Amino acid sequence: MKLLAVIPARSGSKGVKDKNIRLLAGKPLLAYSVEAALESGEFDEVMVSTDSEKYAAVAKEYGAGVPFLRSEATSADNAGTWDAVDEVLAMYRERGKAFDGFCLLQPTSPLRTAEDIRGACRIFRERAAFAVVSVCEAEHSPLLCGQLPENGEFDGFLSPENLRRRQELGTFYRLNGAIYLVDARRFKTDRFFYKKGSYAYIMPQERSVDIDTPLDFAIAEAVMKALCENKKGET
Repeated sequence: MKLLAVIPARSGSKGVKDKNIRLLAGKPLLAYSVEAALESGEFDEVMVSTDSEKYAAVAKEYGAGVPFLRSEATSADNAGTWDAVDEVLAMYRERGKAFDGFCLLQPTSPLRTAEDIRGACRIFRERAAFAVVSVCEAEHSPLLCGQLPENGEFDGFLSPENLRRRQELGTFYRLNGAIYLVDARRFKTDRFFYKKGSYAYIMPQERSVDIDTPLDFAIAEAVMKALCENKKGET
């Protein structure tokens, strides 16, 4: 089975300038995803999809391939990540390369490990899955959430039977954005992964930090430091 790792790294971040190459614990953000993909040993090719020569140079420094730059259309603010993946697969086909599956590894998930990637790939192969998508346990039960009208009145906010102890509400999971492993052939006609034939890869919350703001960078650095200290304590 031939697998391609796609790391999307558009340069036009609005919230944090140059977010995908901003330093996190002394290393460009996208480098963590490149290194985890290469260390996993699961991929025939690890590539970064970017519209920037500057980003491309960083990606290559850490071992990724950048065989082409994104088009203007897939670099626009209104372009989706899956549009970029479509373009990547098409460009490879033009070069005579086809893949059985691809794994989207967003650079905003720097705490995802090579072992996480290997675990998702095992599920993908063993279950002949359409897709494997990473999740983590939700921090709060959605049964304790509701919508409010403009006047803030609680009418209909919660169901009375949901006002139970947390342990009695069951375990809920949320998408964490770290791993999307997909059958490339089915992807041509189907973009909805959350159904029969697709499976979850469960990650711990501490490796599920998703970076979007300067505060997220600080949280990720603190988590990295704590994980490193825990490892030292175990040796």
